[in-house]
Amino acid sequence: MLRLKPTLVAMAVVGALAVTAGVGAEDADLRQQLTEARQQGSVWTALAVNRNLSPFNIDVDIEGDKAILSGTVDSEVDRELAAQVALEVDGINRVDNQLQVDQQAGRGEERDRGLGGRVDDATLTATIKSKLLWNRRTQGLDIQVDSDDGLVTLTGQVDSEETKELAERIAADTEQAREIRNQLNVNADAGSDFTGAAQDAAGTAGDTLSDAWVTSKVKSSLLFSRSLSGTSISVDTNRGRVRLSGVVESEAEREQAISTAEDIRGVTEVNADGLNVRK
Repeated sequence: MLRLKPTLVAMAVVGALAVTAGVGAEDADLRQQLTEARQQGSVWTALAVNRNLSPFNIDVDIEGDKAILSGTVDSEVDRELAAQVALEVDGINRVDNQLQVDQQAGRGEERDRGLGGRVDDATLTATIKSKLLWNRRTQGLDIQVDSDDGLVTLTGQVDSEETKELAERIAADTEQAREIRNQLNVNADAGSDFTGAAQDAAGTAGDTLSDAWVTSKVKSSLLFSRSLSGTSISVDTNRGRVRLSGVVESEAEREQAISTAEDIRGVTEVNADGLNVRK
């Protein structure tokens, strides 16, 4: 049976990742990361919907305009086909084809999972990456996300145990994430150059990030949360000041919505006077 929220999430990933207008020049790195996350999802989906390639376990990474393909396929023809499919994605001009040929590839559990499972994993990965990039405390950190049938693995480096725990909470509070393996390493210098500049700018984020950008990221983050009914919460932003309105099911949901909004880059204040608990 189709479920409304995952469908909305899948649509929102594409739309929200595409909205980067209004970000200041100092946020070029963030724009690049968002673009790469969108392109990674696009390549994933293109491979997943191809009937010849969907059974195979193909991993995708993006570096600028280059797609890096790794994993296994069962023939040289499929290997070349995967490269051509990736090149057809908008923004991808080069392919580093690291796929290995194994005649038994795609004939086990991955084939049984089919298209739906692979697209769900691609959507889940893109969603979590987006939430980490939008969060003011995890935006510049080297966090890699991998999803396999709802099992999410986080790798890379973060600057503190607190941030490591935050990244895990962000991933866990995402629709379709059933288990989190937090393999992040703590390094006090992780992301210091990027996050230091970004945090200095946070106080005047209204001058850096457009209200439309902030609104879209707050709305998307609410929608992506498994513990909130994001479709029932309206978001308006004026010079970085966010106003939430609508109805939630409990005081805990109300506090979660406020906390989610406060953590988004560019938000200087959250007013939730119009966000009421259903009686």
